Amino acid sequence: MSPLPHTLYRADQAGILDRLVIDYFQVPGITLMRRAGQATFTALKQTWPHARSIVVLCGPGNNGGDGYVVARLAREAGLDVRVVHPVEIEPRGDAGQAFTDMRAVQCPIEGYRRDVFAHADVIVDAMFGSGLNRPLDGIWADVVADVNASRIPVIAVDIPSGLHADTGQILGAAIMAELTVCFLALKQGLLTAEGPACSGKLSFSDLEVPQAAYSSLRTSAIRFGYDDLGFLLPPRPRNAHKGMFGHVLVVGGGSGMLGAVYLAASAALRTGAGLVSVATRKSHAAFLDAMLPEAMCHAVESVDDLMPLLERASVVAVGPGLGRNAWAKMMLSTLLVYPHVKVVDADALNLLARSPMLREEWVLTPHPGEAARLLGCSTREIQADRFMAVRDIQRRYGGVCLLKGLGTLICDQEYDIGLCDGGNPGMASGGMGDVLTGVIASLVAQGLSTVDAASLGACMHARAADLAAEEGGERGLLAGDLMLPLRRLANPEAIRA
Repeated sequence: MSPLPHTLYRADQAGILDRLVIDYFQVPGITLMRRAGQATFTALKQTWPHARSIVVLCGPGNNGGDGYVVARLAREAGLDVRVVHPVEIEPRGDAGQAFTDMRAVQCPIEGYRRDVFAHADVIVDAMFGSGLNRPLDGIWADVVADVNASRIPVIAVDIPSGLHADTGQILGAAIMAELTVCFLALKQGLLTAEGPACSGKLSFSDLEVPQAAYSSLRTSAIRFGYDDLGFLLPPRPRNAHKGMFGHVLVVGGGSGMLGAVYLAASAALRTGAGLVSVATRKSHAAFLDAMLPEAMCHAVESVDDLMPLLERASVVAVGPGLGRNAWAKMMLSTLLVYPHVKVVDADALNLLARSPMLREEWVLTPHPGEAARLLGCSTREIQADRFMAVRDIQRRYGGVCLLKGLGTLICDQEYDIGLCDGGNPGMASGGMGDVLTGVIASLVAQGLSTVDAASLGACMHARAADLAAEEGGERGLLAGDLMLPLRRLANPEAIRA
């Protein structure tokens, strides 16, 4: 097995890479198929070392051919193996050769029946690969439903059957695997939308192809985590003072929403901003001053109240608890006149959706619902192709767009996409987005570019949530629980020591 790569590809790119390896680098297709089957069988034995009974579900293409290799290897290892064809299949090409090799070891083949999994320890899903682009129906949908209902562990060959390799959407029905062994090119859909839920743990094999084969293809996205980007925060010099690390102004906290600006300001402070000011409603300022004495809290009811704060700020975080009333509109319209870098979230995004504009000095951080409003579509359409959605928002509004959700995506002015694959379900609670806003604003204040701040901010936010979940579990995780882990992550040199 190879380390999980950072480069992600679409299905069509994986197909081009496959043909390039076969035609230009002269690696026979049957050799690649045998390596794929060997990688899958090795992963199966490592994960379920005591498994004795294996059912291999094979489809009509090369994915089925990979399954024949797995079945042959399992048979040669003395395991009880059954190959199941849900429909009548006549394997051809490389799959035909793999089928012939499997028949030579007298591996039993049968049609599908609902009790076929009765005594299985592991199911191998080799029905459909990354080329699938239509919904599964009929017998295929029935098989998927039966597999998922069986609760028998599944290892998927390259990609779970029924999962769209590019978007991570379920095509009618999809296998829910515990382990997926991906080959040659890591498909981007495995890491966002429904991909992680379907694929389970990811393993990868480059099938021993020459690394030069990858140099001719532009990646569709780059996967990264905190360990990859922590270097962006250097150790502080011994003569450091607060003026060296920027001044974040958080604008928000409309009536009844004081907590949002509290969380954003706290996150900015915990991740190293030199100074943090908060512009909020008069009714909130005194309470926030008592709650967070490290921040400078200001009652702001007019443009005149806001102007002196803008003159001192180096970056503005606008949106947490902002609301959509006249006060909120006044605050946002005033901020947009000034050239500060802005981190725009929550209700500021909802107001922006009503009056779209193109700017380059901001970071937009929508969740799927806010993204839908920005693009004038449904949340379902956003989730149907998150990669397209993040690009479309960036094209329409400029700057850097960070689309939240499982497999957070960051798109910059060059339309390059990064994917943060950290985080956990415990983050599905109120206030998490406010914390992320504060983190990104803090990183910009400390000198990072908008794209670096968004990328590292997403990774710090996700890793902090993972660290907090390790302490007490995912359920009941609060946004405030991220503060101390965030402080640790803002000091990578201390972690390495």
